[in-house]
Amino acid sequence: MPNSSTRTHALESLPASLGAYVHIPFCAHRCDYCSFSVFTDRHHLHHAYIDALLTEIGEASERGAMFDTVFVGGGTPSMLDPTLLASVVRALRFAPGTEVTVECNPDDVTDALVAALLGAGVTRVSLGVQSSVDHVLVNLGRRHDRAAVGAAVDVLRRSGLASYNVDLIYGASNESLDDWRTTLDDAVSFGTTHVSAYALTVEGGTALAADPLRQPDDDDQADKYELAHRVLGAAGFANYEVSNWARPGHECAHNWRYWRQGEYLGFGCAAHSHVDGARWWNVRTPDRYIERITSGRDAKSTTERLTPDQRSMEELQLLLRTRLGVPASSFTPADVSDFVDGGLVDVDGDRVVLTVRGRLMANALSHRLVNSSAPRRR
Repeated sequence: MPNSSTRTHALESLPASLGAYVHIPFCAHRCDYCSFSVFTDRHHLHHAYIDALLTEIGEASERGAMFDTVFVGGGTPSMLDPTLLASVVRALRFAPGTEVTVECNPDDVTDALVAALLGAGVTRVSLGVQSSVDHVLVNLGRRHDRAAVGAAVDVLRRSGLASYNVDLIYGASNESLDDWRTTLDDAVSFGTTHVSAYALTVEGGTALAADPLRQPDDDDQADKYELAHRVLGAAGFANYEVSNWARPGHECAHNWRYWRQGEYLGFGCAAHSHVDGARWWNVRTPDRYIERITSGRDAKSTTERLTPDQRSMEELQLLLRTRLGVPASSFTPADVSDFVDGGLVDVDGDRVVLTVRGRLMANALSHRLVNSSAPRRR
């Protein structure tokens, strides 16, 4: 049975720069591709879950936790009563100007919700659009439609919110290249400051995994990725991580924390934390999480501590996916030469940075990294 010693030790030695991730596990419906820790039959637990979250967050605050990035994800945070959701954000200690992001579904976005979020200090919304084409949304198992997306964007624009992201998925079996272009064009026309575009993946145990005829095609996804690069680049978005594009000054600071192996605390069921090379994650279900917290026990399920070599290699694997790239010495000279000849990387001084073609093969190239003790250059 886990005890509180690891978490307490971590909280007593908090770094100056710290992020917070808050997991809201409730959804009205599980999408066909989703393997996350989400639950569609636990809505009666909303209030008890928020009470447990506030207790866990309060414990961190008592130990001096101050956050400079916050991300509230799920699940569907926006399905909570706006007052409940705002209470979670208010419980976190963060300085003025901190990036505070909340994920929202388009059909949940109302003036009342956004007003509550802004009043609690939220600075950024990530909108789960996935597609602007109705038959593609149906194929993905989504419940909203294009009209709901437009209505949600109108609310965000009226609110004066400085930054909002649209979250997209490409590669559904019934999505043509023209369908994907429509989604990208809409994303640009929304006035969004950030676009996340993820290739549809097949995860075990999902409805998509059980239906081979609906599973994505690698070549089709490559064509769609290249189209995203062209459309978003022409509209002034810069790619700063394989799946993420932003207008200048609107990169997601919280995601940068992950990609640069920064420290963060996770709150809620299934939430992960990382402090000084120690990683731990909470029990998976909201029921067990509530029981652990209300009984005064630690919610942590499992802990691992990375060796210095593991941390260094993970940092390289993450940075390779970003515009920062990695030191050229992270690959053998022969590999660097082959990658350049193949159009997979550019060499910028002593750094190797993926090209558009290289981003399509980022996972394969990361397996060729050889220098796990490379200097830590952030």
